Amino acid sequence: MAAADDGTLVDAGAAVRYEARDGVAVLTFNRPQRLNSWGADTAAGLYAAIDRAEVDPDVRAIVLTGTGRGFCAGASLGPTTSLEEGGGDSSKTDVAQLVGDRPAYFLTELRKPVIAAINGACVGIGLTHALMCDVRFAAAGAKFATAFTRRGLIAEHGITWILPRLAGWGAAMDLLLSGRTFLAEEARELGLVNHVVAGDRLLERAMDYARDIAANCSPASLAVIKAQAYRDALDDVAAVSARAETLMYESLQRPDLIEGITSFFEKRPPNFPPLMQKG
Repeated sequence: MAAADDGTLVDAGAAVRYEARDGVAVLTFNRPQRLNSWGADTAAGLYAAIDRAEVDPDVRAIVLTGTGRGFCAGASLGPTTSLEEGGGDSSKTDVAQLVGDRPAYFLTELRKPVIAAINGACVGIGLTHALMCDVRFAAAGAKFATAFTRRGLIAEHGITWILPRLAGWGAAMDLLLSGRTFLAEEARELGLVNHVVAGDRLLERAMDYARDIAANCSPASLAVIKAQAYRDALDDVAAVSARAETLMYESLQRPDLIEGITSFFEKRPPNFPPLMQKG
């Protein structure tokens, strides 16, 4: 274990490293020798890190990134191979154990915003997890692919739900059917990433964004708005508006509103209370 600048303990050998600072939890895929391809160790590490960040009242935003040349290069079939990158016999793989016990869309159900800092190869199940994050930064030149059709697979893990919503039907079908590789710059044009930045500034930019949210946004408002966005996308406008009216009334009862208005008029950073625990 090593200590971060703020004293947080970081397990340098963990499949997913965890570090919290400035109100932000940084979760880092940490199997660079296999381009951070997804395996049972990665799944368990991510779930544990996410759960830790969710219950920590000092954490108000989450950044997900990778070490080395890959963000997450698909599903791993061994210590150095990746399903979407080629190699291995999938019949010898325990798929359930490999994928883990949570669908990728669990990221959309978190109460805290998740920002992906895509540092390199983002393929297959790695791409699905990146797309399930709320906001995405990508390093210039980072490679993306669905790759499923080129490996004899089907579109897995909910990517057929999220990809058309972000890129539109035509672009989604192109990427899903061709399985072609495309770069961060095209991903930005298609709406799959929000910002493309130089690789050496990627984490800095993502952290600046996350710190701003942590410092200036109400955790309660973030939780409600995130839930609204993903749920409302599946409903009709009348039902959405009716729910929003109820949620707005509830927000008027929270101390966050008074603090938000007071800090604005006093020209100071807000001091919002931490997110209340469920139940």
